Amino acid sequence: MSQRRGPPPRADMLPEIAAAVGFVSGLLRTRGCVSEQQLQVFSGALREALAEHYKHHWFPEKPFKGSGYRCIRINHKMDPIISKVASQIGLSLPQLYQLLPSELTLWVDPYEVSYRIGEDGSICVLYEATAAKPVSSYGMLTCKNQMMLGHTSPSKNYIMTVSS
Repeated sequence: MSQRRGPPPRADMLPEIAAAVGFVSGLLRTRGCVSEQQLQVFSGALREALAEHYKHHWFPEKPFKGSGYRCIRINHKMDPIISKVASQIGLSLPQLYQLLPSELTLWVDPYEVSYRIGEDGSICVLYEATAAKPVSSYGMLTCKNQMMLGHTSPSKNYIMTVSS
């Protein structure tokens, strides 16, 4: 009898992965420097890479657990998963830096995918689903929640006016 370590890969992470892949592929598409065929290969490879990367770090019952591990981050340093997948379609690091924002954070969590461009940018939700069971996040400070609470950067929910 074999014993499993950790949860098996779950088919229901596919909508979240699809949202993340669609977003990153869309960023590459808008620059017009990548062919549709290259984008298809990139999208398929990124989907597979994320599913493999997340398979033991996906906890629908505790969506914030593993959030930092699942986060895709470009901060003047390219995310290794994006870099590896892009090399499969012949994109070099300098090309990637030209095609993608220099600062991008993409959170891929169970039931929600969101992103922020720039360190002080607003957080935008790409995908949102309802959990089968209510999920309590009381007292949980995830990477994204810290950003929203202003622990890392000021919130963009405030309007500042300057008069002369």
